[in-house]
Amino acid sequence: MSGPQCCSNPPTLNPGSGVGHVEELAGLKTYFTGSLDSKLAVLLVSDVFGYDAPNLRKLADKVAAAGFYVVVPDFFYGDPFVAERSDRPLAVWLKDHGPDKGLEDAKLVIDALKSKGVSAIGAAGICWGAKVVVGLAKEALIPAAVLLHPSFVTVDDIKSVKVPIAILGAEIDQLSPPALVKQFDEILKAKPEVGSFVKIFPKCAHGWTVRYNVNDATAVSYADEAHQDMLNWFTKYVK
Repeated sequence: MSGPQCCSNPPTLNPGSGVGHVEELAGLKTYFTGSLDSKLAVLLVSDVFGYDAPNLRKLADKVAAAGFYVVVPDFFYGDPFVAERSDRPLAVWLKDHGPDKGLEDAKLVIDALKSKGVSAIGAAGICWGAKVVVGLAKEALIPAAVLLHPSFVTVDDIKSVKVPIAILGAEIDQLSPPALVKQFDEILKAKPEVGSFVKIFPKCAHGWTVRYNVNDATAVSYADEAHQDMLNWFTKYVK
């Protein structure tokens, strides 16, 4: 379920990164970017490295520039996964930070956004975050979902999705290998009442949308392509 690939290329966390600001939302420290005036929000649920990752915040700023009010909560309460800590491998860390707890917190975040006057909230989940977002999609708590190189998401999860969903997978991915992503696609195609978009990015590895090397032009271009696919999905369904 969780192999070394989940944790490869860890970001250098920077609490000051991004053009937005951090404040509390539903009891969680949250990175905010964009204007609340838009009334359309996007919830980004991070991978195990948390909300301080610069590429993740850069993605949030990009979504905000397209007209959305974007929130990136710290679902790990200041305790993101640290790859260097041999005393606390991922399996141990996950006992404290299971996606089930993330889902409960995400519901509180959605309620808090609605109380601010937001009329529609899309959600995108990255790696660990995809399991949280698929939970929201199963309960139809959002109008649209995007999963980016998902971890822990199962065939049964996808069978239960009730809202339009886009799944962006990588060719090189032990957590959601192409064969599994193709299964997701087949399940969704058999549910025409639920809009879906499934794409496998060639030559890309798990984590490519946020853990890319900013100095590698090819890596940046594949990440940008995935970001645009995500934006297109939200522009179509979050309104």
